[in-house]
Amino acid sequence: MKNKLRSSFNTRQYMVSSDFEVFYYSDRNFRTLSPHAHDYYECYLFLEGDITMEIFSGKEKSEKHKMSPGDLMLVPPGIEHHAIMNDPEKNYRRFVFWISRQCCNSLMSESVDYMYLIQKAEAFHKYIYHLAPAQFHLVESKFLRLLEEISSDRYGSAAARHLCLCDLILTINRTIYDEEHRQTGGDEISLFQNILSYVESNLEESLTLDDIAGKFFVSKYYVSHLFKDTLGISLHQYIIKKRLAECRNAITGGNSISKTYERFGFRDYSSFFKAFRKEYGMSPKEYQSLYAHQPSK
Repeated sequence: MKNKLRSSFNTRQYMVSSDFEVFYYSDRNFRTLSPHAHDYYECYLFLEGDITMEIFSGKEKSEKHKMSPGDLMLVPPGIEHHAIMNDPEKNYRRFVFWISRQCCNSLMSESVDYMYLIQKAEAFHKYIYHLAPAQFHLVESKFLRLLEEISSDRYGSAAARHLCLCDLILTINRTIYDEEHRQTGGDEISLFQNILSYVESNLEESLTLDDIAGKFFVSKYYVSHLFKDTLGISLHQYIIKKRLAECRNAITGGNSISKTYERFGFRDYSSFFKAFRKEYGMSPKEYQSLYAHQPSK
């Protein structure tokens, strides 16, 4: 099956397609390429061979990684890298997947879940992961399925290719995400509790996703996932709920509605009114009239 899907290697380091390209390479006596960078994302799954991957994080700074079967690399645009052949006589097999910025933006508009590894690569300069055998074979099967669909001219092939593309990307992201969160569960709970405490103490201050990610030295994508996975709502939704609860307590305690919504960060009365009515089923004035001077529930 793999031999039918094998690509003939060429030195082209640019995309012909506007969305993505995927290759299965199997070579002997492969010559080391010069360090190079792309204007698209490259995902690479190492299958077999004796190579060292060199990735340049600066003009004179690089990291070298001796590749093992199951190693997965994701390199963002502009990051120089190349595979160094330690033993060119050994068979060198790998999957190579290129995806354009435009295609990534389109996928992100469908779901941010597609972008976990890309965000980690760009925020933390983390480029290489190792997949355990079961995960390795699962990801390998997704590459093969996409290649099979690309080579097919069956009815609905364009739609099927998109589904296979999404399946491959989501499988890679989910595999790494699950493994990382299994290993760091305790740290994650502690971080989540600290963020909750920080939000609680700063409801009258600016509380953007960027602010909080910077405060705790983590990526904003990570914070977003942490809240979605733990509470089922976004950080922004959580902050709005907490601010609305404080506004409710204040106005039922006799405080001015206009001064209260401004105090807790709502830009204007219209946005506050809509959010309050959605949360409590009535307008702020109606709520204040009904529950003023009563203990809030």
